[in-house]
Amino acid sequence: MQVQVNTGNGVQNKESLERWANEFLNGELARFRQELTRVEVQLTDENRGKGGSDDMRCMLEARLTGHEPVAVNHRGQTMDEAIRGAATKLVRAIDHILGKLDRHQHRDRESIRRSESLLG
Repeated sequence: MQVQVNTGNGVQNKESLERWANEFLNGELARFRQELTRVEVQLTDENRGKGGSDDMRCMLEARLTGHEPVAVNHRGQTMDEAIRGAATKLVRAIDHILGKLDRHQHRDRESIRRSESLLG
């Protein structure tokens, strides 16, 4: 899974940030490795360094194989808080999408209760 980090509005794009985000997101999303091709991270400082509550914003967009992209946002007081909050939301969103897929596939399966050869 590829992790691409983009920054804007006063956030410095540092190698250490990219390395940490890559390791953190690969760990958090490890169970979805087969379904994910890429995760894009967009970090922005909404107040451009002036301070204030919840001024750091993290948007995560996950590219799932065979599905539309999934995007979530989270705001926090620190960059770490924003990334961790967005990762939690992304895990829930992917769980929801793949869980729905599992339920729909389950409904399409043949049931022994419907098999005429077993009824007669």
